[in-house]
Formats: sequence, structure tokens, C-alpha cells
Amino acid sequence: MAAVTNRIVEWIERFVIGYAPNPHERPFLARTATQARDDVRVTVAVPSDREAEHIFGVHLAHRGLQAVWLEITNEAREALWLDRVCLDPDYFTAAEAARLARYAMGKRLLAFGLLGWMYLPLLPILPLKLWGARIANRRMTEVFRELSFPGGAIAARQRVSGYVFTPLDEGVKHVNVRLLNAARSLEFEFTIAVPGLRLPAAESAAVGAEVDEAGLRRWLERQPRCTSNAAGTVEGDPLNLVIVGERTRLEEGFRSWDETETLTPATAWKTVRAFVLESRYRYSPVSPLYLDGRQQDLALQRARLSLNERLHLRLWATGLRFGGQPIWIGQVSRDIGVRLTLKTWNLTTHLIDPEVDEARDYVLNSLLAARRVARLGLIAGVDAASREAPRRNLTGDPYFTDGRRAVLVLSAIETKAELLGWSMSTADEPGAARAVPNGGG
Repeated sequence: MAAVTNRIVEWIERFVIGYAPNPHERPFLARTATQARDDVRVTVAVPSDREAEHIFGVHLAHRGLQAVWLEITNEAREALWLDRVCLDPDYFTAAEAARLARYAMGKRLLAFGLLGWMYLPLLPILPLKLWGARIANRRMTEVFRELSFPGGAIAARQRVSGYVFTPLDEGVKHVNVRLLNAARSLEFEFTIAVPGLRLPAAESAAVGAEVDEAGLRRWLERQPRCTSNAAGTVEGDPLNLVIVGERTRLEEGFRSWDETETLTPATAWKTVRAFVLESRYRYSPVSPLYLDGRQQDLALQRARLSLNERLHLRLWATGLRFGGQPIWIGQVSRDIGVRLTLKTWNLTTHLIDPEVDEARDYVLNSLLAARRVARLGLIAGVDAASREAPRRNLTGDPYFTDGRRAVLVLSAIETKAELLGWSMSTADEPGAARAVPNGGG
């Protein structure tokens, strides 16, 4: 009798409700990242939303959830404790995540009830749909609990794995794993790529040569002061930032920033909706700017209270390397509102803060605070523009600047920044640099 009942429940879950989790389907394990220290090994992976839907039977991203798969192998002689708050202070328990992901009775009653009144033969199925949703919600809670990373201590000579439920991050997920006991604390930092975000394709620069410090300085002196339009005939925003570092180090340094999606009808609608509702859209597309006929290779933004308030960072790969790391040149500005214009297809544009040096210094200070900068300097190259005689970008926004661009060499580990060994002289001289105190602009 029990077997028959279970078959009926499975039939209702699968065909009446459509709830069919497959916990053993784990293609994301091909993208795991592993770190080991002493006698402890930590492995992390993040399923895409499509993969998570197959595993848990529901779209987690639609509920603002993301499952992080974690495996910890403890070969030590003492137990370890996972600090979940360090992993994400806003993490969800299994029961909490299941409750957020469950089928809402009210919505199903309204939707199927209206459909039933339009097609009366379907109306008798309504009680079955509601009963099935109740069964599926109970099963969902069981699935989430069974798959979650277990609580309590990780015993000596034990391997433990499972999912930790966190708020949604698309494109890149930063995962901090801290393991504790009375004698020590071990920390592991992961930056995991998550498939699914529609990222714009950009033509990368040809790979160039390795340059020394003198060569880097000469190269900087030859760079244009501004971005441009596609034809290269009109100047845009100033090129006020140079960063030396692998892309993974960029992602680690800009942990609170998000990549931007490509412009499609779907992302355009999300942008319009966020604009109308004055809400956040962390991955909103940005308009392309150009350098030597190429649009940016990487665009990041730091969303604030609404879509109208954010920082934009565009970076171009130069193909050159310094100290074995690639050199990026970029532009950063701060959006402070929206205004009407005839220079864009949608007749609107973001208004930038005219004090563009503030956005440059924000990037510098945030990376210094994260102790990710090994060397730094401020060097002339943008050409100064005063408040009384500002320059304008492609959409006509005025801006003024001291004429310097920040040059940052990133570090793979936390460190204290050192000044680049360039002579300190007046800002108006070509290649002149000035000192910046640690943590100051």
C-alpha cells in the first residue's frame, strides 16, 4: 500500500505540479576550484540557475537564491568548524530557502482558478493542483535539507559536502571559507565564474611585449587622454585609470562590483523597469566607448540605491605585460542621475558627476582598503580641465579633472602598497607622478 501511495505522490509531483528534482545531476562539478592548506582541502563550485533547477526542481534565481556546493576534507587530528557568516552573512538555512522557493498556494489558486472558469472542464482539477502543490512543498523541504551542507563540527579524518544557500550573484561568485577550532583559523578565498550572464563580446588587443618600468612610463605618455566614439572623431570620457593584473585579480579586487550584461530586448526591458521603479539592476548594460576603434573588453559597475546611481568602470586589454601581468587601461565615472538628450536612441542618458577624479580616487581607495595594491602612482596624461573650462563627454556632460590617471599594480595576496619609482614633480609635466598616502586620494 505504501509503495502505491508513493507512486501516486510521485505522479502528482511530476505531472500535475511539474516538480521533479534530480539531486544526482551535477555537471557543475567539472568547474570546481580546490585549495589545500596543511591537512585541510576545500573544494567549491557554483551551479548555474539552469543546473540548479534540475537539481532542486525549481528556479532558485527567480527567488533571489543561489546554491554554493562545498566539500571540505579534514585530514587533521582535530575537528573544524565552518564559519557560515564569513561565507555569507546573509546565508539562508535549508528550511528558509525551501520556504522561499515553494509553490505559492494563492498564486496557483488565482491562476488556475481563472483558467478553470475560462475552460470549465479544467475546474475539477483545481483541488488536485492545490493538493499536489502542498505535497511538492513538503518534498521540496526534504530535498533542500538532504542536500544542504550539514551543521556542526567537521570531525577529524572526515569529508563533508553539501550546498550552502546564499543570495544570488550572477557572473562571478566570491566565496570565503573560514574553518576554525581552538588552535587555529584557516581561510580560503575563491572567485568562481557562474555561467548564465549575457556578457558582451569584445575584440581583444593583440598580445604585445613585456615592458619594464621605464617602458611602462613611455607607453603611458603615448596613450590618448580620452575614449571616443566608434569612428574616433569625438572624445568621450577620460582614460583615468591603468591597472596591472590578471583578470582573476581584477575580479578579486572588485568584489563588490558586477559585470554588465550585453544589450538585448530582455536586458533593455530590465533596465526600463529598474528606471521606472527606481530600483537596482546590478548587471544593467552600459553603452560602449571606444579606444583605437575597440569597445571595452570588460565593463563593471557598482550598483547603489537605484539604477540611476552607480559607478561605471570600463577596461581595455592592451596586450602588454608588466611584471608578467597584463596591463589594462580604463575609464571610471559615477552616475548621479538621468537626463533627456537627443544624442542617444532612447533620448535619455545617465548624468555623470562632473568631478571625475572622485570616481578614480574611489577605485584607488577601495583597492587600497582591500590591501590588493602592490604598487601605485598618479601620473599625468589626461590633461587638466578646470571647473571654469570643463571638457564634455559624448553625451555632452561636462567634467573637470586634475589631469592625472591612477596606475595600480595588483597583488595576489593582501599587501601594503608602495609608490612606483617615478620622480615626483609638477602635475603638468609629461609623466609626472605624485604620492598618494595609503588609504587616501
